[in-house]
Amino acid sequence: MALLAFQFDFHAFAERIISPTPQQWHALAMTVCVAIAAEIFGIVLGAILYAATRSRFAPLRIAAYLYVLFTRGTPVIVQIFAVFFGANLFLGFDLFPRSATLFALTIPGAAIAGVVALGLNEGAYMSETIRAGMDSVDRGQLEAAQCVGMTKRTATRHIIVPQAIRIILPPFGNQFNAMLKTTSLLSFIGVPELFQDSQTLYAQTFQPVEVLSALAIWYLVLTMAWSLVQIQLERKFGQSDRIENEFWIARLLGIQARPGWAR
Repeated sequence: MALLAFQFDFHAFAERIISPTPQQWHALAMTVCVAIAAEIFGIVLGAILYAATRSRFAPLRIAAYLYVLFTRGTPVIVQIFAVFFGANLFLGFDLFPRSATLFALTIPGAAIAGVVALGLNEGAYMSETIRAGMDSVDRGQLEAAQCVGMTKRTATRHIIVPQAIRIILPPFGNQFNAMLKTTSLLSFIGVPELFQDSQTLYAQTFQPVEVLSALAIWYLVLTMAWSLVQIQLERKFGQSDRIENEFWIARLLGIQARPGWAR
């Protein structure tokens, strides 16, 4: 009987999508900014970890491997809580301020902690992504470059890295796509992003189905927008011939290209 009594409020659902409130726009901006900042942090950390795993100093290699093992083997939400609450407990002082000012913008301390936590997690995955991309390039090319007088560093920068980027781009794109959705976990530490904004709204309106359905649409819009950017990046770097032979909409929806299709 309860199921029969439920009526979906299409007006509230559509209003949430078509006419976002200022708070919703702020939450959307927070979601995107946190995801971008955490991804940049993760890329830098991933490159450092990859370099550490290739170091001749054994303790550094072991430390890098253990970090990747621990980070990939524990839940993200546990890492978020450890950074936000655990850091203060272990250090004895507040590592993250209640708020910070950057270019006249006030950033909540929880958002800073969220960027750090997600970036630390992303770094472990990016190190493996970079490793896979670099190892996929035939090492004979490096040896050939050294034979014609190139140093190892120069050959790596001009020969190995450009080819590795083509391999790294697709998994990197998938990682950032996941990052946009993983930011929802930051609602547990009070970051005013999309999910927390929706929680506040349905607590006030008692319309969880309508509000969360609209939230799903907003996350879908974000991931589709990024997918379009990813497609263009892969085309620019020539990741594969398959991309040149299919419609962008087919790639976006994951539809297998048929022979004869063209952009």
